[in-house]
Amino acid sequence: MIKVTCALIERNAETLVVQRSEKMQLPLKWEFPGGKMEVGESEEDCILREIKEELNIDIKLVHRLTPSAFKYPTKNIYLIPFLASHIGGELKLAEHKSYKWLRKDRLTRLDWAEADIPIMNEYLKL
Repeated sequence: MIKVTCALIERNAETLVVQRSEKMQLPLKWEFPGGKMEVGESEEDCILREIKEELNIDIKLVHRLTPSAFKYPTKNIYLIPFLASHIGGELKLAEHKSYKWLRKDRLTRLDWAEADIPIMNEYLKL
């Protein structure tokens, strides 16, 4: 089981979503940004590091949401989500193909990575 963190980053009543590149596993699927935990790293340190590395922005963590365990054909992941606020930095994509800031009511229109779907559904109920 691979532990991965992700952030549901809010700014001006919109939420940040990113699209996986053609070179990544699950190409062109949409997801909440984040990445794999390193050995000895806390969940909070992981998501702050990953967002800075992948998007060049700073966030403030608000609270942890319910994790999602998911079995993909080639790996099992345990996705740990955090609700967060954008606090600074100019967004620059390091790995992903695209990004969007969307109102909550538009999130269900995207083609999501499967592990992110239960997290999105919980978020829509907040």
